[in-house]
Amino acid sequence: MLTHLSLKDFAVVTASQLGFSQGFTVVTGETGAGKSLIVDALLCISGTRADSGMVRHGAERAEIAAEFDLSDAPQAQDWLEQNELNDGLECLLRRVIKADGGSKAWINGRTATLSQLSELCSGLLEIHGQHEQQSLLERSKQLDLLDEFAQQQALKQQVRQQHRQWLQINADINQLQKRGDVSEQIDYMQHQLNELQSLCLEPEYIQAESLKHKRQSQSTQLISACAMALSLLQGEQELSAGQQLRSSMTQLNKWQESEPAIAEVLALLESADIQVHEAINQLQNFIETIELDEQQLLQLENQISAWHELSRKHRVPVLELQHKALQLETEINELRQSNSRLAALKIQLNDAKKQWLLLATELSLQRKNAAESLSTVVSKLMTELGMAGGVFEVQLGQNDSDEPQSQGLERCEFLVSANPGQPTKALRKVASGGELARISLAIEVATLGMDPTPTMVFDEVDSGIGGAVAEVVGQKLRALGKQCQVLCVTHLAQVASLGHQHLLVRKQSAEQHTESQVQVLENKDRVEEIARMMGGVALSVQSRVHAEEMLDHGQM
Repeated sequence: MLTHLSLKDFAVVTASQLGFSQGFTVVTGETGAGKSLIVDALLCISGTRADSGMVRHGAERAEIAAEFDLSDAPQAQDWLEQNELNDGLECLLRRVIKADGGSKAWINGRTATLSQLSELCSGLLEIHGQHEQQSLLERSKQLDLLDEFAQQQALKQQVRQQHRQWLQINADINQLQKRGDVSEQIDYMQHQLNELQSLCLEPEYIQAESLKHKRQSQSTQLISACAMALSLLQGEQELSAGQQLRSSMTQLNKWQESEPAIAEVLALLESADIQVHEAINQLQNFIETIELDEQQLLQLENQISAWHELSRKHRVPVLELQHKALQLETEINELRQSNSRLAALKIQLNDAKKQWLLLATELSLQRKNAAESLSTVVSKLMTELGMAGGVFEVQLGQNDSDEPQSQGLERCEFLVSANPGQPTKALRKVASGGELARISLAIEVATLGMDPTPTMVFDEVDSGIGGAVAEVVGQKLRALGKQCQVLCVTHLAQVASLGHQHLLVRKQSAEQHTESQVQVLENKDRVEEIARMMGGVALSVQSRVHAEEMLDHGQM
């Protein structure tokens, strides 16, 4: 339940700290005082869009904080646990709205998105405003209310899931059928695969053959380079490396006895001579290994050319041709299996429809039973709310389509007759504003308490009624307050006198500054407010006495 609400620079509220208790809390105040500010703040904390107009004039930002006791909110506890935002049995929601239009939100001190606020608050509070009277005219809303009254949410979710499965299978079938006759496509792809499989496409083999081709194509130049190197190393001409080494050694040999340094040089030249001879031997042996095979070179060139042609054709690197072949083979197998796949999907589609029909039929039976019960309950409540002889009827009709629908087998229409003896007609066609308000309240009273939401908020849903009917409305809301926490913004003294807690919103103006303040009323102050609501500004002794009597009677 909601335990605390803090407002700072929100609309015309500078700062306000409100504590809430269990039961039925009423919010009153003069017209224009800002009674609905509390509802607006709770809507913001529930994730609805906010704008800069919610920031008090002259302030940089508005701040809203709401604290909840989660001991009666298992759905919210589960959501917090799943999203790793759990913080015991208490929950703090905070929203900041900037004057430039931006906003931020927090759940238990951690940043959150508006969608997360909305998801969490669906298990914390339910807000019923005057706008819901118009949404009540929509058939989809009417069906949702019926299902809520039937308490078949789990079964309804199963119907929706089965419908989604049917849609997915149907989409897969349509995708396969778009391919049409795939025989020509298979033939073309098989031709491409045959071309690829006619060659060895292993990357290691391609690399090895490419190296062979490179050596074969360079053999002539390689032999020429080796012959020139041999000539320079061992040729007969005086400039060969071997001849120059030997000549150098002859010139220096006669000086080695008298000059020790020359001996060291001669030792180095002898080592170099040995290494030159070794290089000559290895070079001669290497030349003998070089093969000049024009036929092999031609074959290698043809093979490499074929690889590169396929590479250009399939727009992949040469070393990825093997992967392309495997990919083509897989696609061909899938196409060949498409006919059998299509047949299997059609069987699955039929099975999915049968399963949907089974679930939808069960939901339909529950709806029929609930429709009769809801019609009886709302008709009775209409009489209690001053529409004696009025009749409410829930009409179920078959869907126009034979295909599975997410909502089930039927559509729903609320019918009403506001006066005795008149035939029932669609609610959207016959109800006046005042009648719609009372019918809406009757439906809400009939369906509320059917879900585990711990806090219910009503924003002047009692508009358009008065007198004894207003007292009945208050009694219904007070009774509901025994099941859950109820917060109601009202302008009716009969409703306000029945609250367990009473909040007064008062607007004060000083020079160019206007501010709304919220005050918890007790004892005498509450008598004064109830008297004001009945008799206006000038209060009489009689109006105060009457207010005390209403409060005494309401708290019994």
